Amino acid sequence: MKDKIFGVLQRVGRSFMLPIAILPVAGLLLGLGSSFTNTTTIETYGLQWLLGDKTILHALLVIMNAVGSAIFDNLPLIFAVGVAIGMAKKEKEVSALSAVIAYFVMNVSINAMLKISGKILADGSIAKDVLDGTITSVCGIQSLQMGVFGGIIVGLGVAALHNRFYKIELPNALSFFGGTRFVPIISTVVYLFVGILMYFIWPTVQNGIYALGGVVTGTGYFGTLLFGIIKRALIPFGLHHVFYMPFWQTAVGGTMEVAGHMVEGGQNIFFAQLADSANIAHFSADATRYFSGEFIFMIFGLPGAALAMYKCAKPEKKKQAGSLLLSATLACMFTGITEPLEFSFLFVAPALFAVQVVLAGSAYMIAHILNIAVGLTFSGGLLDFFLFGILQGNEKTSWMLVIPVGIVYFLLYYFIFSFLIKKFDFKTPGREDDDTETKLYTKADVNERKAAKDVKNSDEKAGSVADELSQTISRGLGGKANISDVDCCATRLRITVIDPDKVNDALLKSTGASGVVHKGQGVQIIYGPRVTVIKSNLEDYLASVTEEHFEDDAVENNTADADEAKNENAASDKAQESDVKAEKEAGDVKEPTSTVIISSPMTGIAADLSTAPDEAFAGKMMGDGAVVTPEEGVVVAPEDGTVLFVFDTKHALGFTTDSGIGMIIHVGIDTVKLEGKGFDVQVEAGCHVNKGDVLMKLDLDYLKANAPSVTTPVICTELKDNQKIRLITDGPIKAGEPLYAVDTYEK
Repeated sequence: MKDKIFGVLQRVGRSFMLPIAILPVAGLLLGLGSSFTNTTTIETYGLQWLLGDKTILHALLVIMNAVGSAIFDNLPLIFAVGVAIGMAKKEKEVSALSAVIAYFVMNVSINAMLKISGKILADGSIAKDVLDGTITSVCGIQSLQMGVFGGIIVGLGVAALHNRFYKIELPNALSFFGGTRFVPIISTVVYLFVGILMYFIWPTVQNGIYALGGVVTGTGYFGTLLFGIIKRALIPFGLHHVFYMPFWQTAVGGTMEVAGHMVEGGQNIFFAQLADSANIAHFSADATRYFSGEFIFMIFGLPGAALAMYKCAKPEKKKQAGSLLLSATLACMFTGITEPLEFSFLFVAPALFAVQVVLAGSAYMIAHILNIAVGLTFSGGLLDFFLFGILQGNEKTSWMLVIPVGIVYFLLYYFIFSFLIKKFDFKTPGREDDDTETKLYTKADVNERKAAKDVKNSDEKAGSVADELSQTISRGLGGKANISDVDCCATRLRITVIDPDKVNDALLKSTGASGVVHKGQGVQIIYGPRVTVIKSNLEDYLASVTEEHFEDDAVENNTADADEAKNENAASDKAQESDVKAEKEAGDVKEPTSTVIISSPMTGIAADLSTAPDEAFAGKMMGDGAVVTPEEGVVVAPEDGTVLFVFDTKHALGFTTDSGIGMIIHVGIDTVKLEGKGFDVQVEAGCHVNKGDVLMKLDLDYLKANAPSVTTPVICTELKDNQKIRLITDGPIKAGEPLYAVDTYEK
């Protein structure tokens, strides 16, 4: 349960990164636009001729300022779309559209409730008894001030609805609205009620948010220290985005009136003040307390740690370690990307990371104490420091104080790291054992280690049939390194291999496959309807193992095995024919004890299954039956029965008659590659149908043009040893007419 929650939180944190990615660009536009249109700045540097009013550059900068402000003003909607995309499993564009619709529906519903309750008057003004700042304009809609939380609520909810319903199949009359079309529909309905619900519960949530923010803001500098320590400590787990985002973007990080508008969140307050910088004497350090300290340890502190690691490196490894540490240090200083440095000593010396967490947390507090108010868009690198610190002037940001404090932190990091590395012989870059590569680490290494741990735990727990089966299949295909692609259709595992000669048919057949078909680099392993589960397990297995090759002596005998199998089948057929002939001549032909008639599901030309233009079907690897080449684009139920499954690509469905005969109707050959195009399925798994009811409609022209053949195998997949197929019609046939009989004999 704990791992599941952790995994969900990680996905939520990653989903935040898409909308966060736009902030540097928006901040750059806003920073340049506001800085170089500021009258004081222009006059101070004598740039009226270049940047003064009515110049081309001034007009361009005004536009840049407006564009940057527009992005920050609409962050809730951006987060709604970004989170929905990040959390959706597939068909992400549908979740994005649904999130936009749901966001507007929710806010319109809230607006209607505010009008009904009298909090918004008929003329659009806000009632006098409404607390200032609780109602705001959202994309032109007067709604509750929910900030980025409103967008996150929409994004997460729509993603959950999307993942649940994007494959839904509706009854025939409503089939057009099924699948991905259903997602915006259900999102609209759900968020109509969510909006009504938010009207009642959000005021209470707001009070809770203010209280949570009060824990940090109310404890002054200690609260800032606590915030910094927690944020840095969460870096290895990838959960820091979940923690700090509310402080940056919502009322948790405080509220302030700027230019006549109530603004929530530390980052939003800074950029609102930046846009109104002409009227701001000094930016609010209470708002920037959640990020100003980053410039201290990212530009100065961690480079000190890097220098310490370089100085402590072994002489023979100093050059290699120095080049690696230099590149990581430059990335840290200029962009604020600290992972390569932090993750390296996190792995080899967690104690050093503990020191980093405490020092970094204290940097947030020191910046707050010194009234440093330098804003940022993403991380505390030199670019943001220049734009939102130096360029804004020391009188507004106190940026000059960062330099002496940074020098102190550089020395603290350097001496503390040097002492601890030497004292405890930590294997930092350049101090590894001689047989160990000198390298830096990234988040990918963390994920790789966690995956390896999960695989180990899984191996220790499992030994399950599914894993053993997947391992055997992988070996039979020549190992993971020989497998290029994994797919399946209704009954076959379809594999693309790099070297077909490494495939071991005998080993694959030992997994329960009824046959193996080779087509160039394509290998088809016949398992029947359970193939989707086998495919899923195989994909999970392949994701957990290293690149391996397996070559068995039996591979050389594949061709001989195949020829032998064909000869055996031919001999078996001849033997059966001889037995029947002998029985007839002896007058001892056995009569079936019961017979079930299977009718044709199509109008077309019927023929024996052996004529199927596919080796697996013709060889009866999946079962016995017949084929029908359709002349009309309608597939009907051959008998009264139940639809067992409809394959994802719609080209095949499983069916069981009320008399207990299990069947598969597989429309065309290799039609799985069409990904559902040309098929209009009218039923869903589990529904009972009567003989002649329409199961699916076909675009025959499309299928004939894009599939190798439209010849359709109609096969019985689970015949008993005492059951045999007897073809009734060989030639023209209409849907509903007898196709073949299933005769049951005494054992």
